[in-house]
Amino acid sequence: MQELPHLRIVVIGSSGSGKTTMARNIAARTGSPYIELDALHWGPNWTAAPTESLREQVQMAVQGERWTVDGNYRIVRDIVWARATTIVWLDYPFWLVAWRILSRTLQRAIKQVELWNGNRESLRSAFLSRKSILLWMLQTHGKLRREYATVLSQPEYSHLTVIHIQTPHQARKWVDSLPEA
Repeated sequence: MQELPHLRIVVIGSSGSGKTTMARNIAARTGSPYIELDALHWGPNWTAAPTESLREQVQMAVQGERWTVDGNYRIVRDIVWARATTIVWLDYPFWLVAWRILSRTLQRAIKQVELWNGNRESLRSAFLSRKSILLWMLQTHGKLRREYATVLSQPEYSHLTVIHIQTPHQARKWVDSLPEA
């Protein structure tokens, strides 16, 4: 494991895999700043940040020597992964991710949990919209698994330590193995 002063971790995986929870647990354990790419990307009324604005915000956010990022945005991958030391890939089976995203979405919609910048999920958007997070997960889960296997083997990412996690038990065990701040 890397020394704490230079631990820069990115948690990746499909929607619903638990990236946010994992990244928060890592940040809490290591005492590193937590950066949520969704919070930088989504403005009020689910308005996506302009590309240049998002890239600038992310560039500033990852300047430190220690941080934990959660998110999969290709548009900033070059910035984040170039500075990262470690990739934690949550590669869970489809059934587990589907169950997690369904239960999470239902809870958020029913309780009207605010996510970022006043945005909330609704039952209507979850089940009746072409922009549904559930539909997004169905369309991208398999694609992301194949993409990560390919991208992580590219030479420009050879500096990264890749932690490939396939079960929640492995995830808990790995977080518990991290040195505490």
